[in-house]
Amino acid sequence: MFDTREKKERSLGTKLFLKAHRCNSPKCVMIKKAYRPGLHGKDRHAYSEFGQQLQEKQKIKYSYGIREAQMKKIFVTAVKNPGVTGQMIIQLLERRLDNAVFRLGLAPSRSLARQLVSHGHIVVNGKKVGIPSYLVRVRDKIGIRPQSKDIAQLKDLGERLKKYEAPIWLKLDKEKFEGEVVSLPKDMEVLFDVNMVVDYYSK
Repeated sequence: MFDTREKKERSLGTKLFLKAHRCNSPKCVMIKKAYRPGLHGKDRHAYSEFGQQLQEKQKIKYSYGIREAQMKKIFVTAVKNPGVTGQMIIQLLERRLDNAVFRLGLAPSRSLARQLVSHGHIVVNGKKVGIPSYLVRVRDKIGIRPQSKDIAQLKDLGERLKKYEAPIWLKLDKEKFEGEVVSLPKDMEVLFDVNMVVDYYSK
């Protein structure tokens, strides 16, 4: 039985790290089957400009685990804000609580981070927040609910965090399993061309 997350990566032709540790191992689907799924997956495929823009949009949606309606809302919000629209889109995506939990290393993937948030295991400034799309702000403190520290998904967290380094816009306390937003997200390495996504929604 195939894994739909890996099938998405193959269809887009790039690693999106949708599965926690598998993408960094020889078992990664993009190493074993580095071609599109389907009967003609190994054939060369030339995309139109619109097709390329659509591909980049899909990469964002799958990477961050968001729906089309959420993606449109982020674009509309980004356009209304001053500054470069593409950079604002990345900033809004990165400020999502599920992404911040992932970036802090409290979860090995965004999908697991989203699950931790939805199930009430994450607190922001000491209060439980169960909304993955919640936008964190500068000086927000993000941590694990004390009653949740012994759940199976967090069993090896201390070991995982030893070698982990959070991005510069976050400060991580590896002893307390807690992080703080010290600045707005910046200088983020992304796996897609966000300018193509802006062009896609601007039509």
